[in-house]
Amino acid sequence: MKTISSKDNPAYRDALRLLRKKYRDQTGMFLLEGPRPVMDAVKAGNPPAAVFVRESDKDSPQLDGLIETDTVILADGLFDRLSDTENSQGVIAVARKPKPGDGIRKTAGGRRAVILDRLQDPGNIGTIIRTAEAAGFGTLIAIKGTGDIYSPKTVRAGAGSLLRVEVFEGMSAADAISICREQGVRIVASDLQGSAEYTEADMTGDIAIVIGNEGSGISDEIREAADTLVRIPMEGDIESLNAAAAAGILMYEALRQRRAAGKAE
Repeated sequence: MKTISSKDNPAYRDALRLLRKKYRDQTGMFLLEGPRPVMDAVKAGNPPAAVFVRESDKDSPQLDGLIETDTVILADGLFDRLSDTENSQGVIAVARKPKPGDGIRKTAGGRRAVILDRLQDPGNIGTIIRTAEAAGFGTLIAIKGTGDIYSPKTVRAGAGSLLRVEVFEGMSAADAISICREQGVRIVASDLQGSAEYTEADMTGDIAIVIGNEGSGISDEIREAADTLVRIPMEGDIESLNAAAAAGILMYEALRQRRAAGKAE
């Protein structure tokens, strides 16, 4: 195995650049940190282009199966510059951004997507991606103005689901609406002024749930195009729910309704 101890090593410099969005966009690559996400990439048919292991962790049992002859050992100081976590598990990989298909992926029971309308918080975005997979939503559409899907914080919060949920980045609201219309997918948008509580709305079948910006909510363009505007009731002196919490509530209500409809059939 090769060991890198110089910050001027070309492979190390290329990986370090991926901490910046500019280079992630240019190269179509991003960083994955931790044994489980790296193994998830391999299982998803997206083997890493490079794997870096912190020198002091090279004999760690949790890295069994990850350290191969082409794995690069990084001096601790270099690895820590590349890491985005305080308590790293000692492995970082350079991975390729998965390429999305032609539209909203069809999973068991239909086409389901979650649309992020200019969300900014990486923790919210990553949590929504992870929840989408768990609730049976196979596609995520990030409308232009949404935070970087492949930032280290978002990737970490997504916990590997980013490699299994189909992701469209930087799409215009008009194009997102058009894809839904072309594929017969109803748009259900979360809105404080929604005409129906979320449990009253039909969320079976092919749907796209829209979650708006943390401060301003959904755009007027999305609001006008939505087939249904739903609200989540709140008590106490709360103005709005966390975006990831709202997304989870709506996606799992859709899952509940699908299962209820299946049992009824």
